Amino acid sequence: MIARATHEEGWPELSPEERAAWAGFIRAHATIVKELDAELKASHGLPLSSFDVLAQLGLAPDGRLQMFELAKAVHLSRSALTRQVDRLEREGLMERQRGERDPRQVFARITERGLERLAETVPTHLSGVRERFLGRLSRTQIEQLAGVWGQLLETEGRRSGTSDECADT
Repeated sequence: MIARATHEEGWPELSPEERAAWAGFIRAHATIVKELDAELKASHGLPLSSFDVLAQLGLAPDGRLQMFELAKAVHLSRSALTRQVDRLEREGLMERQRGERDPRQVFARITERGLERLAETVPTHLSGVRERFLGRLSRTQIEQLAGVWGQLLETEGRRSGTSDECADT
């Protein structure tokens, strides 16, 4: 009974607009991510999390990132990233490489096969993003959201002691 009372008492601290903004963000994120994931799996056999790893590597200089950089970029824990990389490596879509100067460094590098798979999936992903997100907003709303996300991520970067867009996981 105490937990229920605490839960019910806490929500009035937020205005109806604040509650709607927060709940809407959570629901919209979960719904859109679930739909994009299902679409990529159905069309290409590639979950959204795998697509994100390949996309980050595809955009990186020389198609490679240190594992800790990749974990930050895709917001995965190191153990979750390791599982993801293992799977993508088994499929021949990426490979691990040791650092030339420091063999303790481990890099993830997208392969030619990975680049091909990424090229196949990008149109489906972008179409889904346009249909489920961008196409439902005005140009002004998109600009406002971009500013909001930038502000929120900037705050996160300062809190973690980095100026990067995302915090270490």
